[in-house]
Amino acid sequence: MKELQSPLQKLWPESLLVKAAGIKLVALDVDGIMSDGKIYFSANGDELKGFNILDGLGLKQLMAAGITVAVITGRSSPLTEKRMHDLKIPHLMQGREDKKIALQELVSTLNIEPKAIAYMGDDLPDLPAIRFSGLGVTVPNGYWLVKEHADYCTQAAGGHGAVRELCDLLLTARGHLNATLTPYLES
Repeated sequence: MKELQSPLQKLWPESLLVKAAGIKLVALDVDGIMSDGKIYFSANGDELKGFNILDGLGLKQLMAAGITVAVITGRSSPLTEKRMHDLKIPHLMQGREDKKIALQELVSTLNIEPKAIAYMGDDLPDLPAIRFSGLGVTVPNGYWLVKEHADYCTQAAGGHGAVRELCDLLLTARGHLNATLTPYLES
């Protein structure tokens, strides 16, 4: 079977792939990254938000490839807690306005160097964490200043497969994408 490649691979410079190859921890914001950034409220005041299913499978593939996944969000939401529980995300830090400090705590706990971290966020509270990380990633619908400091801006918008794009980038850089995808072609 021929080697499978993401069509986006041609957009990934070698320098980006080199950085991505050393990533051991992926930390993600929620609103604007794992969701489209919109929060809906029902007439009863119930909060609703959507998560992209493509992102969920990509995160499971990352974890199966040995990359640790964490979520750091400024808001506290039972919906976020449920989604991360369903995905078996081992590290969820909610209500954390200072995401860099939360990331530093996680790095200390996991004994990982900052250069081995990919952080994905879209707004100003994410900027210090993006700058602290070895690979800072954002989305096209992110704030302009965040885009200026990120190493990579995905083609997909937040909540529309951007996390899956990052997963494919990391799996490609580690040489794991083909092995991850091939089982779905065998039957």
